[in-house]
Amino acid sequence: MDNVEIKIINSSANALPAYATPQAAGMDVRAALAEPVVLAPGARTLVPTGLRVELPEGYEMQIRPRSGLALKHGIAVLNSPGTIDADYRGEIGIILANLSAEPFTIAPGDRIAQMVIARYAHARWVETDQLSGTERGEGGFGHSGRK
Repeated sequence: MDNVEIKIINSSANALPAYATPQAAGMDVRAALAEPVVLAPGARTLVPTGLRVELPEGYEMQIRPRSGLALKHGIAVLNSPGTIDADYRGEIGIILANLSAEPFTIAPGDRIAQMVIARYAHARWVETDQLSGTERGEGGFGHSGRK
């Protein structure tokens, strides 16, 4: 596991994102709201976090849903995983969608998503007329399912 220092500006009243356990991959991020927001069934909204970061070159931040919100309330991160690029300096906003049949209230300071810091690589395409063979070959959707 790598450790990387990341500069952060926190303009919210919330604590900085933190890992819940020593081996957790994601940090919970909280809603930076002045008052509660009710998310109607089927609706979506951009929730501010009050956070701005300076990621090192070669890293991204992924915004992922919280499994408890998804299972218990049908709340999803709409563009999951959302990507924060290393050159972005604006406030991080989380697009939440209510996939349930019930309204859901997001209160100030609620944990609304997870942040995962990940390395990435840029691809250099090499055009060719042939790819190497594999056991799977061209087997697509459902190919490796039940047997």
